[in-house]
Amino acid sequence: MNEIYEVDSISKDDVREYKFTAHDFERVKKLIYNRAGISLSSSKQNMVYSRLARRLRATGYLSFKEYLDSLENGNSHEWESFTNALTTNLTSFFREQHHFPMLERHVEKRRNNGKIHLWCSASSTGEEPYSMAMSMVHVFKTYTPPIHILATDLDTNVLAKARAGIYPLERLEKLPKDKLRKFFLKGKGAQAGYAMVRPELKNMITFRQLNLLDNNWSIRGPFDAIFCRNVMIYFDKPTQYKILQKFVPLLASDGLLFAGHSESFQHAADLFKLREKTVYELAKK
Repeated sequence: MNEIYEVDSISKDDVREYKFTAHDFERVKKLIYNRAGISLSSSKQNMVYSRLARRLRATGYLSFKEYLDSLENGNSHEWESFTNALTTNLTSFFREQHHFPMLERHVEKRRNNGKIHLWCSASSTGEEPYSMAMSMVHVFKTYTPPIHILATDLDTNVLAKARAGIYPLERLEKLPKDKLRKFFLKGKGAQAGYAMVRPELKNMITFRQLNLLDNNWSIRGPFDAIFCRNVMIYFDKPTQYKILQKFVPLLASDGLLFAGHSESFQHAADLFKLREKTVYELAKK
């Protein structure tokens, strides 16, 4: 989940198919906050209607009240679709590029310490963990470096795309040609217009569904580095702090936590201290 809430605009002239009241919106806000820790602002009301109206059509409910009642009554299958509908994952390869040389230097210093463990905690459609894997090939000069990358996300739809590792060629336009040749296989026939990441990159990565708000994470550390970028800005400060608390025992004593360009963890100075631009280390080692 690297960006959330891409705006779906509705003009004043649009006629809504379903009645959507302020009370319905407040119910949605409460449900998604309790489920995923996401704080929806009032400006997202049109986006919420647009996304969830599709779910009403798909499920056959005739009103938002009926649909939201079903969620509150324990419709576990629809909970997943509800959450996926409200999270739009926008990402790209080597996004916030300054992080990757720093990751490479960090791993270079540890290359004689055995297997390196990295965690991408908001993997979206896979561009971020695959970028991490490409960086590790660069460090170790082999397609089979001693690296394991755990890649997690709340959204099961994007995880499926990440596992497949197949991308339209236009999504790869900003990558240097040498990286395209080295790390991607160009599709032919029915797959023309697409490229797939090399199997060696996939073999470095384990994709798993994880809700950062879960009380217990079935994850074992320590990780040499954790990427948690462009996710925290959508949580309130108390929720951020709880997540950061759970990162602490999972990060190696000299490990690094990579944040997004708009994120600051100053409110958790007892847990993490800034090392470089948007890169943190443990406050207490």
